Formats: sequence, structure tokens, C-alpha cells
Amino acid sequence: MPDDYFEEEEFQTQFNGKTFKRILSLIVPHIKWVIGFLVTIALVSAMDAIFTYLSKQIIDLGIMQQNAQALVQIMVIYASVQVIQAGGVFSFVYLAGILGERVRYDLRRQMFNHLQSLSLSYYSKTPVGWIMSRVTSDSERVADLVTWGLVDSTWAVMNILTSMIFMVIINWRLALIVFATLPIMFILAMEFRKRILGEYRQTRRMNSKIVGAFNENISGVRVVKALGREKGNLEEFKLLTDEMYRHSYRASWLSALFLPTVQLTAAIALGAIVWYGGYQAESGAITIGGISAFAAYVTSMMWPIQDLARVFSDMQQAIASAERMFSLIDARPEISDHPRAIDPGSIRGDIIFDHVTFAYDNDEPVLEDFSLHVRRGETIALVGPTGGGKSTIVNLLCRFYEPQSGRIFIGGRDYTTLSQLAIQSRIGVVLQTPHLFSGNIRENIRYGRLDASDEEVIAAAQLVGAYDFIMRFSRQFDEEVGEGGNLLSVGQKQLISLARAILSNPEVFVMDEATSSVDTLTEALIQKGMENLLARCTSFVIAHRLSTIKKANRILVIEQGRIAEMGTHQELLHLRGKYYQLYTKQFRHQMEEAFDPFAEKNETVSKEAA
Repeated sequence: MPDDYFEEEEFQTQFNGKTFKRILSLIVPHIKWVIGFLVTIALVSAMDAIFTYLSKQIIDLGIMQQNAQALVQIMVIYASVQVIQAGGVFSFVYLAGILGERVRYDLRRQMFNHLQSLSLSYYSKTPVGWIMSRVTSDSERVADLVTWGLVDSTWAVMNILTSMIFMVIINWRLALIVFATLPIMFILAMEFRKRILGEYRQTRRMNSKIVGAFNENISGVRVVKALGREKGNLEEFKLLTDEMYRHSYRASWLSALFLPTVQLTAAIALGAIVWYGGYQAESGAITIGGISAFAAYVTSMMWPIQDLARVFSDMQQAIASAERMFSLIDARPEISDHPRAIDPGSIRGDIIFDHVTFAYDNDEPVLEDFSLHVRRGETIALVGPTGGGKSTIVNLLCRFYEPQSGRIFIGGRDYTTLSQLAIQSRIGVVLQTPHLFSGNIRENIRYGRLDASDEEVIAAAQLVGAYDFIMRFSRQFDEEVGEGGNLLSVGQKQLISLARAILSNPEVFVMDEATSSVDTLTEALIQKGMENLLARCTSFVIAHRLSTIKKANRILVIEQGRIAEMGTHQELLHLRGKYYQLYTKQFRHQMEEAFDPFAEKNETVSKEAA
């Protein structure tokens, strides 16, 4: 709800010449298409003016003088101009369409490519909806401005100029009368457009609030019913709809008033033309056909003036959209490769955190003077309270972030001397919240290594225990997973994401609460199937269920960014410290659930009631 509101408010920004120049630079690579449709638009505008002039000649030479031969000649010219105009219309519409698609393609490709280079921190701070709006609606609005906006404004200007030229040719005194009314018509058009646009902004703003109210009331219907808020919600909803109605009514009223006002101004100009033209016709200074042509030129200039007012309003919105779009394009990645960064071909070896300090957004450090030496092939388990720094450790290892101080070594090299691709392509990551892409199961597993054979895909599924449930689907590995994997259970999505990570054959393996969403039996299958994998690569496992990390080479209890305890499962139990307390508390909870099958259900009901 707030997003739409703020975006509508941003449309009120003043004209920004710097941004407008940058918008125009988008068409420079396609300048030949621009020149092509500008020339054809000028041609079409000239043909429009010539049509009106030929109508004057038909009246003066053909009808008034009853000259059949002249009438035929004029009609032949008229038909020729019509053919030329039809060709011009086809050409500029075609060329403008080509230009628009090329600009859209360039913008979206540029933004998509740039998004791939941005650091994870950018996505952590930037809402997905904001990014999607930049790539879709904002790029569309900017592309429309540099194509159809340019078409409409060029056509309007050329139409007005050619009409003015022909009016001067016919009678310059009468033309001055018409020219005096043009600023009045333009000011009126601009003022009405400004007011109408303002009312429509308010209408959209209220519409966003109404949609938000719908969403909140539907999503929270249980709370509404439980608290008896129906009447109060109806009253609040009525206030919103009444406000939207008022703004919509004003917008409709102004729109209805706009055209008659402009037409009235044009009618005054036409009256002056008929009065003064009639006076000059008596002295032979202008013909009847000339007066008729003047009236036609005035009428034909009404729409171009309105188009210019509309394009100017659209330009204000497009500039606001462009500013947001360019802010995405100008965003710089917080992590970038050193010019001499290398890909050593392998990152196998010891991993060392050397006095590392890290904070998000310069807040209080999450890790402070953190040091750890992990030997090649070790399995390191990280446990501890939420916010202690467990996920930060693996995020730094994956180089999603970089430490503010201290260094990290992989395979004996400072990892800032390696390219990000060299590191991240050799680290398999399985997160607590799995994400699948639209497509089938086979495609999602193969995403870990695109050149993998079907046999390797199946082997990876078997290794993590996903094979059996996949084979129960009617289409088996060709079963569609839906958007984000919404056609599968959370546990099934987790198993597929595990298979995807294993298929990539990682040299370092990271599991961040990766088995938290699967049942105990499935978890046991995963643990058994992954023993060989964990034995041949260095592994970091963040675990909530402490029973799953008993075989880890070392278990680290992380609190406030420091290692509170470290040792094997047995060593830490004998120590009877923090790990012992965590383990016994969790074991006692599991025993209570085993003896009281309603414990979990009762706990859930209590939480819902609260």
C-alpha cells in the first residue's frame, strides 16, 4: 500500500534537465531510426497542411470559377498527396515501434545485467517490489516517452508550424489574429492537465489505501471476527471510498470541462476569422476558400496543443520514473573483484578467519575480532542463539559480504585476491528457506550444474533421499514445481535444493538450518546420504537440531560474535557449559513431545490464541 502512495508523490518532482538529457541519450545508439521517423512525421504533418490548402484551391479554382479542368488537376494532386501521407503514416508508426522495442530491450538488459553484479547487501536493503517496478513499469514509461512521446510532440509541433506557415501564405493579417489565441489555448490546456493529473494522483493514492484495506481485512479476518471489528472497519472503509469518489468526481468534472473550454477559445478565434475575413473578402484580400482554410487550420491545431500538454504531463512522470530507474543502474556493488583477481582452479585447502570484524550498515559489530582456523575436509558445526553471528560467518565465507577489518584466507590465499566467481562457483549453499525456480524438478536440480546428465541428476536425488517422493509423482522428474516451488511441500523443496547443491560438486559445503523443515526420518536419510559428500569437502553446518551434528569434527557455540565454546560433541557435553545446556534442554523438550502427543498441538493453539 505505501509503495504506490510514495511513487505517486514522486511524480510531483520538478523538471530535471540533467535527467531529461540522460533519457534522450537512450536513443543515441538508435539515431538512424529516430531520424527516420522524425522525417516521416514532418512529411505527414506537411501533407496534412497541404490537404487543407488543396481544399482552398478546390473551392476557389474549381467550384467558384466552375473550372472542371482545374478541379480534376487538383483532385489528382490531392490523391497523390493522400498516397504519400499513407506511406508516411505507415513508416513513422513502424519506425517508432521498432525504436520503442529497442529502447525497452536495452533498458531491461542493462538493468538485469547490472542486478547480477550487485552485492547481496543491495538485495537485503532493497524491496523486491521496488526493483521489479524499476525493471517493468518505470522502464516502460521511459521508453514510451522517448518513442511515442517524441512522436506526439514532433507531430504536434510540426502540425502547428506547417499550419502557421500556410496561414501566413494565405493572409498574414488574419494569421496574426489566430497566433494571438494560441498561447491562451496552450495555457488553458496545461492548467487543466495539471489539475486533472493531480486529482488522478489522489484517486490512485486512495485506491492503494483501499486495496491495502481489502488485503488487511481478508488476511486478518480471524482477528476481525474475534474482536468484533466489522462495524468499525466498514466505517473506515466508507471514509476511504468517499474520499476516492470525491477525487474521481473532480477528475471527471475537469475532464468534461476541458474540451468545451478549449473549443470555446477556438470558437472565439473562428468568429474573429469569419468577421475579419469577411471584411477582407469584400476588398478581395482573401477568398472564400481562404477563409474556409483558415477555419480548418485553427480546428486542426486544437488537438496538437492538447497533445503537447499531455506529453508535458507525461514527461514529468517519466522523469520521476527515470530518476528511480537510473538510481538502480547507478547503484555500485559493495563487493567487486580486484583488477588482478584470479581463478586458481580450486579453492581446496584450509580456511582461516584472521581477526575478522564485521557489522551490517555500520551498526554494532556482529563479529568482533573473530578468528578461526578450519582444516581442509573438516565439518564445522555452528550453534548458538539467534543473532549471535552464525549466518554472518558463512555469508562472509561465501563473500556475500566482506569484513570491515581482518582477513579471510582460503587455500592459503587472501580471498580478496580471488574472483567472486572462483569462490562462489565452488561453494555449495543450502539455506533454511529453499527457493525453486519455475519449471520441473529435473531442471531445478540441474540448475546446480547445467551440463549434468540425467543419470547424475537422479544420483543426486538418491543421495539426499529425494528420489522416492519424486518417483511417486505422475510425471516424476518432469513434474512442475510451480512458482517458487509452491506445488511442493517445504520439506520436498528442501530436498530438491540439497540435490541441486550436491550436483554442483562443491569444494566447500554450507548448510544453514538446511534440515529444519524436514521430518526426523527424512533428516536421517539426508544425514546418511551426505556422509560421503561431507567427508570429501570442507563443510559448515548451522544447525538447530543438535542431534544432527554429533559427528561434526568441531562444534562452535557462537554468542555475540565470538566463540563461546569449541570442541566435539562429547567434549562439550563433558564440559557441561553452554552447549550442554542447549543440548539437554532440547533433548528434554523432545522427550516431552514423545510422551505428550498433544504438546505441540497445544503449544500451537496457545500461540494462535495469544
